[in-house]
Amino acid sequence: MTRIFSGIKPTGHLTLGNHLGAIRQWVEVDQHKADALFSVVDLHALTVDHDPARVRRLSRQTATLLLAAGLDPALCTLFVQSHVDEHTRLSYLLECTASDGEMRRMIQYKEKAAREQAAGGSVRLSLLTYPVLMAADILAYGADEVPVGEDQAQHVELTRDLAVRFNQRYGHTFTVPKAVLPTVAARVMDLQSPTAKMGKSHAETAGIVYLLDEPDVVRRKIMRAVTDSGSDVVHDRENRPGVTNLLEILAACAGGRPAELAEGYSSYGALKRDTADAVLEVLRPLQERHTALCGDPGYVDTVLREGAERARSLARPTVDAAYRAIGLLPAY
Repeated sequence: MTRIFSGIKPTGHLTLGNHLGAIRQWVEVDQHKADALFSVVDLHALTVDHDPARVRRLSRQTATLLLAAGLDPALCTLFVQSHVDEHTRLSYLLECTASDGEMRRMIQYKEKAAREQAAGGSVRLSLLTYPVLMAADILAYGADEVPVGEDQAQHVELTRDLAVRFNQRYGHTFTVPKAVLPTVAARVMDLQSPTAKMGKSHAETAGIVYLLDEPDVVRRKIMRAVTDSGSDVVHDRENRPGVTNLLEILAACAGGRPAELAEGYSSYGALKRDTADAVLEVLRPLQERHTALCGDPGYVDTVLREGAERARSLARPTVDAAYRAIGLLPAY
């Protein structure tokens, strides 16, 4: 069976964009078609300045929301990255395989480092090397496929390069994975800045719909969404990004094709109302399940403990083999 690995960082509250862009694919497709592992990659949240208590709180909230969205522990493995030591064990070996130039060419490093420096902060070494940890996340499990958005495709290419290089130097050890763009994903943009992705870590939140937003908050954010000059409703991402974003959210939540849905509207107001209704219908059952899971913390603990145990059992043989292959003595 094909093995899939994907992860999500607990760097902010999960958004509608996270749900429609990735989580829904995991729930509706990936956990049914493959041996799927999904991880709350909390170590990746440490690459920038952070509040330790907030990281712990968001890690648990993220895991709970993934269960509320429909991940089924009977079908997939859900765990927290830092609970499985093999990730960091393998990361160092891959740092010994990667080059400084490769790390500095990573687009996300360039962008994030520039923002940190512009804000007067220092750039942590982990921000430079985290793509190697991401490679370890994937290679430790022999994953065949990695569902990612376009912004992470470069990191999967690095993972492939490191796997091939390690195999050539030290003998075949790793499966070489491939990036897979989600088949049911929607590209959700910020409601106030419709040319930018709806991100969970943004400082400005007026254009971000969070999965745990109250219904009146969701409706208010959508009704205040930025539209475009003119009054006709058309699907045109380049020239009409605001209305296009609303149409694509509506299509993702209620079904239909954005361009065809546009033909049924003569005003932005009606489109916004229908989009808000559709989003609320998607969020309602998820929020209800989240509330129920929060009332049963022991269940969430059990899922994460058992998930880490299975993840560890899968990763350890591969990582041990990598240690032997690269020339390290076995532990006694």
